[in-house]
Amino acid sequence: MPEKKTVARAARDKKQGKSASTQAGEFVKEQIHHVREGKHGVRSAKQAVAIGLSEARRSGVKVPTKSTASAATKKKAHQDEAHAKEAKAGTARKSTRRATATTRALKRESSAGASKRALSSQSRSAASKRTASDRSAAARKAAATKGAAGRSAAAKKAARTRAANKSAHAASHR
Repeated sequence: MPEKKTVARAARDKKQGKSASTQAGEFVKEQIHHVREGKHGVRSAKQAVAIGLSEARRSGVKVPTKSTASAATKKKAHQDEAHAKEAKAGTARKSTRRATATTRALKRESSAGASKRALSSQSRSAASKRTASDRSAAARKAAATKGAAGRSAAAKKAARTRAANKSAHAASHR
């Protein structure tokens, strides 16, 4: 069950015209936070993302499934979307027994799946599956939608990061 503030953040993102994946990102962040604080564990970073996407769909975020997704993933996404409609109509019911079993199973897992290292390798492997032109187009779109002030702030931050990395690199080679 997502927290109210997560649902509110996703709603704000939707109101601002942000993409479904950005809205869903709020739920993924929440899952990672839950794992890190010890609420439950995950087997991998991929599982944390999957749980977050499932919660997003159940909350009404229209996240499309990838065309390359397995039949089981597509079926689960369809079930989540159906649940969102039921929840809106007020007819959604949750099996207490099943929810308890899921929670207990997740509690047995480790929190390593939400570590910086696990998330970093997950995002790298996800990015490597995309073509260079696809990644480039996404970066161009991001720059275009950021606005002048956003671009300026990003450039300043990049310059600070470069300077910090340069000094750290110089210090390690003394």
